[in-house]
Amino acid sequence: MGKEVERKFLVAGNAWRHMVEAEIRIRQFYLAAAPGRTVRVRISDDASARLTLKFGDRARERDEFEYPIPLAEAEEMMAFAIGRVIEKTRHHVRHRGYLYEVDVFGEVLSGLVVAELETPEDVPDEMLPDWLGREVTGESRFYNASLALGGIPEIAA
Repeated sequence: MGKEVERKFLVAGNAWRHMVEAEIRIRQFYLAAAPGRTVRVRISDDASARLTLKFGDRARERDEFEYPIPLAEAEEMMAFAIGRVIEKTRHHVRHRGYLYEVDVFGEVLSGLVVAELETPEDVPDEMLPDWLGREVTGESRFYNASLALGGIPEIAA
């Protein structure tokens, strides 16, 4: 079991784009979702797939279990998705030694750009990059499960 400690931010502007180290095309969907728990399948670059179970309702920390699964089975499971399939491109961007995952959403969520920072310690605000907008940690409407199952959040950096 791993602990996932993360902060989420809306992204303001494109200043991060020149620092991208890697890009991953992601399709992800949920097989089950209830308060404090989700079961997700993520397909990366149409080459690999993972099953993820998350538990907990604290904004910044949840228990996470993740397992590789055969790509063909993941694609079959998509027929059982609840809500919409999320399509996004994840960009790895480093700033002051920290890895930010900047997700640029597509399809119906086009225009939404969210950065996640997973660290065991609290990063002081003065260490955060200027291209981060409003922090949305703990705002459930920006959780991927909410994006898949609910409405589209008003985007306001």
